[in-house]
Amino acid sequence: MDVKQRLTEKGQRDFDLIQRALSRHDQSAYAQLLQYYREPVYYLMLKMTGNVYDAEDCTIEAFGKAFKKLDQYVPEYGFSTWLFRIATNNCIDFQRKNKIHTISFSETEKEKRNYSDLLKAESSSDPEASVIHSQKLMHVRQVVEKLKPHYRSLIEMRYYEEMSYEEIAEKMHLPLGTVKAQLFRAREFLFQLLKRSQDKI
Repeated sequence: MDVKQRLTEKGQRDFDLIQRALSRHDQSAYAQLLQYYREPVYYLMLKMTGNVYDAEDCTIEAFGKAFKKLDQYVPEYGFSTWLFRIATNNCIDFQRKNKIHTISFSETEKEKRNYSDLLKAESSSDPEASVIHSQKLMHVRQVVEKLKPHYRSLIEMRYYEEMSYEEIAEKMHLPLGTVKAQLFRAREFLFQLLKRSQDKI
């Protein structure tokens, strides 16, 4: 019996898309696979990381790795099972590398606001707090200047100018997924630099 005939309807759909992607390098086939599975993979990553930002980054990485290894997929197994295994292993590596601690959504939002506030020059009615903030701001911006020009531009657009991912993608004429992946790397480099000099903050 043909491999395809043993598959479920969803399995046959995925099999056809994978064949199109591999044999014809059909970008629309990749796009459809992404459309079908992005949400379930994202929620799996959200459950593992505990915050929306890392979940988004892990989702992007998972699809990047899966598409790169697409020729290794064995159709006897469900594509979703294979994809989720790649996503799970990638997320575990991501957490180990970055020593992520699970935090609540509210804490994540607070951290995002605090980080944005630190990158923006805001005045304070408390003179002492204003001086401390200015010192921290100056140090962070000095660290940002040490990034490669491309990554520095991404950080500046995202945090200084508070542009959305979509706005950055449009301005730089890049696919949205590429912008998210590059911003992830830019943040990673920035945090590494900040960690090395955190005693100055």
